[in-house]
Amino acid sequence: MTVHVPHSTVSPDACPALVLNADYRPLSYYPLSLWGWQDAIKAVFLDRVNILSHYDRTVRSPSFEMRLPSVVCLKTYVKPSRQPAFTRFNVFLRDRFTCQYCGSREDLTFDHLIPRSKGGQTTWDNVVTACSPCNLRKSDRLPEDVGMWPSQMPFAPSVQDLHRNGRLFPPNYLHESWLDYLYWDTELEP
Repeated sequence: MTVHVPHSTVSPDACPALVLNADYRPLSYYPLSLWGWQDAIKAVFLDRVNILSHYDRTVRSPSFEMRLPSVVCLKTYVKPSRQPAFTRFNVFLRDRFTCQYCGSREDLTFDHLIPRSKGGQTTWDNVVTACSPCNLRKSDRLPEDVGMWPSQMPFAPSVQDLHRNGRLFPPNYLHESWLDYLYWDTELEP
């Protein structure tokens, strides 16, 4: 099917859809669960989602016209994983994209508290976010040998830990239709 987008509208590429689980929570907060407009429309046609909100943009083909969805909700609940994947991104997210030695947010990498050359493992409990200068300064030495201790000892985060940290880093773009579905499960302040 060929879809025509009228010239008077903004490119549909600028119209991602927020994807919610069947419980109306985003599949993920950081990165925010978004689908491109093509994937959202495909899911609508495959009857996998309900459309909760639309953009003021339309796409057309010879046989149909449709407003682009801005928020979709899965019809079938996808059970979130109980344990987050051990990835570089999730280590950074756990540590709030901050060097655990000096607090810098620039030129981030990760560091093994107990260096691999000394038997350290690449695990949640031994890896922290570090900026390149601190990583070079610590080198393959133990924290006590160089006097460099992380501000937070490494730990295996829960999915909730990563969601909580992800909320501290909102995406660059939030469409107004998404706001009712984001962060509604956070505790209200008295």
